[in-house]
Amino acid sequence: MTPNKVALVTGASSGIGRALCIQLAQKGYFVAGLARSIDKLLDLENEIKKLNSDFLPIQGDVRLESDCKKFIDITTEKWGRIDVLINNAGISMRALFDDVKLEVIHELMNTNFWGTVNCTYYALPHLLKNKGSLVGVSSIAGYQALPARSGYSASKFAIHGFLNTIRIENIYTGLHVMIACPGFTSSNIRNTALTADGSQQKETPLEEGKLMSAEIVASRIIKGIEKRKRQVVMTTEGKLTVILGKFFPSFVDKLVFKDMLKEKNSPLIKKYPYGKN
Repeated sequence: MTPNKVALVTGASSGIGRALCIQLAQKGYFVAGLARSIDKLLDLENEIKKLNSDFLPIQGDVRLESDCKKFIDITTEKWGRIDVLINNAGISMRALFDDVKLEVIHELMNTNFWGTVNCTYYALPHLLKNKGSLVGVSSIAGYQALPARSGYSASKFAIHGFLNTIRIENIYTGLHVMIACPGFTSSNIRNTALTADGSQQKETPLEEGKLMSAEIVASRIIKGIEKRKRQVVMTTEGKLTVILGKFFPSFVDKLVFKDMLKEKNSPLIKKYPYGKN
């Protein structure tokens, strides 16, 4: 009898991570989820139990190497294998670099980049054994720098460089590496985005009704895993940004600047109070 495949998801307690756990369970995976909130993980466990599937809630922080190792160790002790690792945990920011405290940039890198590195380091031997999938949930900010999001863009560029390197190092091992780039998604990440002093912005500048749902994003990520895609860019605007940015970088920089300047309470207004044509 073929054993169930095992998928691990970081940032599992809400948003895209939660949706991924539920949809993976629906597809028959055994799922382990890592997050800082054990209460939210236990609520998720109760929901997945209704699907007659197994879910392993593990409290931890991806910024801590020891917690990432624990995540992998507990999962492999329980199920003996890892087939999919989805590095989903992440935070955002919104502030001009002129104003931001350096600890905010460190926080972005520690969560987004080092969290991905930490979990990948301990999961990789198991993924290689099963010719599994290594996934990073990223952003167009990993292809195109976004003003007022220096730490966020830097962390996503770093993730892309890291995962692309892992892909090339394992080009003949059977390992699947995928970078997933959703559009703006209806999730908690923007409400918890850090401001210049490290506090949470709480109020999103975007219209929630126009954003992608976490469920749609999760579905597209899972389809990408099934098809063993190299990357999944989920919006037309994102695809155009990636393509045009390769050939017309200065033009795209100006378009992105104008778009970000129009955001509600944009930090760019401080530098450009009368706008910029």
